[in-house]
Amino acid sequence: MGKFFTKLVIVNIVLIYLVIIAGSVVRTSGSGMGCPDWPKCFDCWIPPTDISQLPENYKEIYSKKREEKIEKFSKLLVSLGMEETAEELKNDPDILKEEDFNARKTWTEYINRLAGFLAGNGVLLMFLIALVKIRKRKDLFWLSFATLVLLVYTAWLGSVVVATNLVPWVITAHMFPAFAIVGLLIIIYYRTKGIPIKYHGKAVKWLSVVFLILTMVQVYLGTRVRQNIDTLSSSDIIRAAWVDNLDMEFYLHRSFSWVILILIGVSWYYFKKLKFHLKDLIILSVLIGIEIVTGILMAYLDVPAFSQPMHLLMSTLIFGQLLRIYLFTSSKQQTVQ
Repeated sequence: MGKFFTKLVIVNIVLIYLVIIAGSVVRTSGSGMGCPDWPKCFDCWIPPTDISQLPENYKEIYSKKREEKIEKFSKLLVSLGMEETAEELKNDPDILKEEDFNARKTWTEYINRLAGFLAGNGVLLMFLIALVKIRKRKDLFWLSFATLVLLVYTAWLGSVVVATNLVPWVITAHMFPAFAIVGLLIIIYYRTKGIPIKYHGKAVKWLSVVFLILTMVQVYLGTRVRQNIDTLSSSDIIRAAWVDNLDMEFYLHRSFSWVILILIGVSWYYFKKLKFHLKDLIILSVLIGIEIVTGILMAYLDVPAFSQPMHLLMSTLIFGQLLRIYLFTSSKQQTVQ
């Protein structure tokens, strides 16, 4: 496919990670509703910097628009058999509440959207190049197409997040496709690069698979804890008491970290025995170490805001690193095409 395509894939991976970080900063800074509409921000491509630039009844205007979007989304949920969820959305009085204009929050959310715009265009360009070269590499075309579809789906979910006024489960649904996009881009990179692979047997391969699956289970548990924190943050409970008011899912998420530590220990045993990609295992161990440290900081220092984006970033980096290790064990050889 050429060096340009390979470099473009690397750029797209970096951009997606930037989007993930920006989205986490938006969430932890409470800037999710800094722009009450989507894809524009206060009906502008470049958002306002002062409330004087908005009409006096701006809250009523965007509350009405949100009501219309919620009605459409509720119909979609009903068609998917989620009648109870649809009713909860329509009957939630907080969804239609509009926040006071805050320039800092508006521009924080706007920067997040700019990052998404750049990533979207990068993936679109990657798809168009793969389309031109479809006769030579059909696999890269379909992988690029799947990445583009997932990105469009994620962007649509972003609009739903705004429409539903940051309902926690919608935010979680918005996050998981990002992991899939990272995974697809990494697969595309290695298919393009054509790196020779030494096969080390089924033990290492299946260890990588189990590690990857259990890591995603841990990520899911983490999203459940994050949903509970979102609920607490909108209540009258002070930040210092958030951890004390979390339910059993928090303790399950914390205890599951021991499973990950055991797996990294088992991985060291097998990888060192087979002399297999020890540098990649060192990187994975460091990422998991930072992940655990940020988790401890959140648990014992009243969930400091800076630790939350770092915790999420480490999760996505761990996922990417595990996928890389799996790709090194999944076949006997890749050839450059």
